[in-house]
Amino acid sequence: MIDLRLLREDPDRVRASQRARGEDVALVDALLSADERRRSSGVRFDELRAEQKALGKLIPKAAGDEKAELLKKAGQLAADVKAADAERDAAATETQELLQRLGNLVHPDVPVGGEEDFVTLEKHGTIRDFAAEGFEPKDHLALGQILGAIDVERGAKVSGSRFYFLTGVGALLELALVNAAMAQATAAGFTPMLTPALVRPQSMAGTGFLGQAAQDVYHLADDDLYLVGTSEVPLAAYHMDEILDADRLPLRYAGFSPCFRREAGSHGKDTRGIFRVHQFDKVEMFSYVAPEDSQAEHQRLLEWEKQWLTSLELPYRVIDVASADLGASASRKFDCEAWIPTQGKYRELTSTSDCTEFQSRRLSIRVRDGKQVKPLATLNGTLCAVPRTIVAILENHQQADGSVRVPEVLRPYLGGREVLEPVAK
Repeated sequence: MIDLRLLREDPDRVRASQRARGEDVALVDALLSADERRRSSGVRFDELRAEQKALGKLIPKAAGDEKAELLKKAGQLAADVKAADAERDAAATETQELLQRLGNLVHPDVPVGGEEDFVTLEKHGTIRDFAAEGFEPKDHLALGQILGAIDVERGAKVSGSRFYFLTGVGALLELALVNAAMAQATAAGFTPMLTPALVRPQSMAGTGFLGQAAQDVYHLADDDLYLVGTSEVPLAAYHMDEILDADRLPLRYAGFSPCFRREAGSHGKDTRGIFRVHQFDKVEMFSYVAPEDSQAEHQRLLEWEKQWLTSLELPYRVIDVASADLGASASRKFDCEAWIPTQGKYRELTSTSDCTEFQSRRLSIRVRDGKQVKPLATLNGTLCAVPRTIVAILENHQQADGSVRVPEVLRPYLGGREVLEPVAK
């Protein structure tokens, strides 16, 4: 959530952020009104309580009609205090509910607009000319079947659409990717973490995934637990309700977890293969830093993602995601999109978001710097979303006979294998 003091001091900035997100600007005025009622009712309650305490000291000293009058006044005052307390609580509840609905403030450098209004910041690698090489590229599913690596038919039989099996070298390729990604993250100073896949509502809400993204989340109603769509959630909640010492920052974690997404609203999109699925594994970077360091940390996370994609020898571009395409918690987000030959376009493989103080305020995570205790900043960055990375590797490194060249960075994790060979026609 944002700082209420900032809302009071610069409501126009918050309105502009809401407008850039394509969200309800009237929410800002409703929140200002609720906050004013919360503060005024709080002042009224404090005044009545002070009057009540003063009256309570007079009653034992009074006698006769004076005491009776004071007791009558005390009764009325008790009713007024109770009413003021109820009004204060109601206003505080309304303020909190409205505040939870407000997205993070959009960074001023973010391009304004929808999904297609991103700005391309840079491009890396060379897109292969398959025609010049004399063959038509196969898509990842055809390659996966040739290699005995992907089985979506049995995935659908067992679990339904958008589920799959990774088999043989497909399973080995996932393990190689996870180990290589974790090795890079560990070398960069991240603490490796295996995180829970089920979290409580306060963890999911605290990271901002029960607002606009709630329709994409699996909920186990009988247990009131949520399946995470990213290990960002348990990594953000790891220090929930804690005060960290400033000399411990930055704290950097690399979480590996299964991820679950309903993919609501994606009907008809990416239905072939394993690009858009309901369950997948992912290595996620997560940082806790001082608020003034968040933008520099954001660039560092982006550089680690670029290092990863470069090591996989993939052509990719970096985009500055437009305002209306940001998640509720992100102030700014960069995506790295790899070139997918059979689609003829770049597709998102990794992303990194600067969430500033938004999540730490919701999760009550603070930092002690001398005598001052204040919220800190949180950032996240996907290092390897396994299925999409497999898609990019298979399609970009395929050879005319259906085999796939293994990027050098993965070879030590595949027993030195340089090529994935076909096992079926």
